[in-house]
Amino acid sequence: MYIGLDLGTSGLRALLVEETGAVIGQAEAAYPVAHPHPGWSEQDPADWVTALGTVVAALKAAHPAEMAAVRGLATSGHMHGAVMVDAGGAVLRPAILWNDTRSHVEAAELDALPEFRAISGNIVFPGFTAPKLVWVARHEPDVFARLSCVMLPKDYLNFWLTGRLTSDMSDAAGTSWLDVGARAWSADLLQATGLDTGQVPTLLEGTGVVGPLLVDRAETLGLPAGCAVVAGGADNAVAACGIGALGEGQGFVSLGTSGVLLAGKDGFAPKADSAVHTFCHAIPGAWYQMGVVLAATDSLNWLGRITGESPAALAAALGDDLQAPGPVRFLPYLSGERTPHNDSVLRGAFLNLDIGTDRTAMAKAVMEGVSFSLKDCLDALGQTGTRLDRVIGIGGGTQSLYWCKLLATTLGLAVDRPAAGEFGAALGAARLAICGVTGAAPTQVMTPPAIAETIEPEPSLVPAFAEAHGRYRRSYPSVKEFQ
Repeated sequence: MYIGLDLGTSGLRALLVEETGAVIGQAEAAYPVAHPHPGWSEQDPADWVTALGTVVAALKAAHPAEMAAVRGLATSGHMHGAVMVDAGGAVLRPAILWNDTRSHVEAAELDALPEFRAISGNIVFPGFTAPKLVWVARHEPDVFARLSCVMLPKDYLNFWLTGRLTSDMSDAAGTSWLDVGARAWSADLLQATGLDTGQVPTLLEGTGVVGPLLVDRAETLGLPAGCAVVAGGADNAVAACGIGALGEGQGFVSLGTSGVLLAGKDGFAPKADSAVHTFCHAIPGAWYQMGVVLAATDSLNWLGRITGESPAALAAALGDDLQAPGPVRFLPYLSGERTPHNDSVLRGAFLNLDIGTDRTAMAKAVMEGVSFSLKDCLDALGQTGTRLDRVIGIGGGTQSLYWCKLLATTLGLAVDRPAAGEFGAALGAARLAICGVTGAAPTQVMTPPAIAETIEPEPSLVPAFAEAHGRYRRSYPSVKEFQ
């Protein structure tokens, strides 16, 4: 038996699976996010540990015999966070999360240094880890002076479980300190932010074994002595493991809180100025590229909050038959934007509202705007030479057949919707644990899910959506001008 953990922004999810990959049980626990100042987003790592105890206890209560046979576990985690500990391993301050934008000035300064793009293969985005540490050095010098090690969120859980300071290539690639092509920390990039290689964790591949559970942790959690902790990886890379997107031409589109268009890569071929992320995969010898939209279903959630209607009801009001683009235009930059604009201060807008516009028309515009942003991501991926013929659709937004038809037609790609079952980051983490403990090849374990339905672009509407996307793209400079 194996456990896959998905350390999300709002909660921890656990899957208990057999070596065959069959899911035996699942459990979830929530925790809060603090926003003490505008643009800040923080979490107490102790809450992750508490959540870990909760989900393990729930699995033990439901499946005692199976939990007694657990051989290994691995964790998927949200990227770019900064957990800072002192020489004794004590947390120095709340973790700064991926969606925290306080270090936008520091990010711009680092990005202006040519070595960052040249070595890391990526723009230094405000959400990345390196600029957060420069911010701490400037604004919390006492904390920075006591810093012994900075790690990613899921790495803190592994540290708590094993006492070992490690990270994996996929998570490290989102810090701006990794030589992503060489899969090694860059001493030069660390030095540029006031750090050295002794203040970052030891690197492993996602299938690498961190070590066994500490004896007292095993007793506290009620897990078998000797249970192995496998390195795991960054959430999107591990989600790719969960749906079998490992190599060239394999990819997915995710409509979650944020939106992601991801493509597996057999080699390292970055083009940083496209604002496409080029990162190490969670499996050895592979990379991936992705475009990121910061507010995908979060845009529909926002509309739901201000209209008093649930996001599901807003989507359902459109029915299942795809309609031509409407006159109302929505730019989903509620939290700034990553691909292709790299703009943390950009904000969203509705255009062409009139006296007859109702919430259904606004919901339609929101879904179109998010889809157009993902088309921007596809175009940016194309600038790097990456091509996709089809994608697997994952995330809560893909439960809407209308949105899937809209995506397929806007992207010009077939969208495969998986059959009911597990195929996300928690399953990907369990698969990494299986590979790490048994030595099985990722290609044998990380197979694609069964596809329930394939949604093809609607040919009669492709020209209309291409034209509407063009209008959408031309809106950006005007909206930016008024920020």
